[in-house]
Order: sequence, then structure tokens, then C-alpha cells
Amino acid sequence: MAWIEGIDENEARGRLRKEYERLADPEGAVDNILKIHALNPSSLRGHFDLYRTLMRGRSPLTRAQREMIAVTVSAINHCHY
Repeated sequence: MAWIEGIDENEARGRLRKEYERLADPEGAVDNILKIHALNPSSLRGHFDLYRTLMRGRSPLTRAQREMIAVTVSAINHCHY
């Protein structure tokens, strides 16, 4: 598995800091899967916008069905997220 170093929330500056603030949870933490985009904030925004569209956009699938698909795919891929 590849390791991509991210930038912590307290070290983020400029556009990255703004993106982190937008995506942080209530405690101010940003998921590691998003931090891999730290060197390219445009890709961070694109990643999250795609995720939001897939999980919350108009679809014949319910949110629960989409979550079940995501969990199944993650399990098959041995992903711990």
C-alpha cells in the first residue's frame, strides 16, 4: 500500500486551510482520505464534490443502499475506512 503524507489541520495555510475548514468535522478534524490531497487543494475539492454527489445526489438508490455498497466495496478491498 502506498503512503502519502498529508498536512495536518493546524499546519494548513491559504486555500488548503479554507478547504480543511469546509470539510472538518465538528471537532475540527479532517479525514486522512482527504488529507492525501493536501498538496493539490483543487483535487481535494473535486474528491469531496464527487463523494457528495455519489452519496447524496439524486439517485434511485437510497442513502442506506449507497452506504451498504460503500461498506461492501471497502471490505472486499480490505479498506479500514
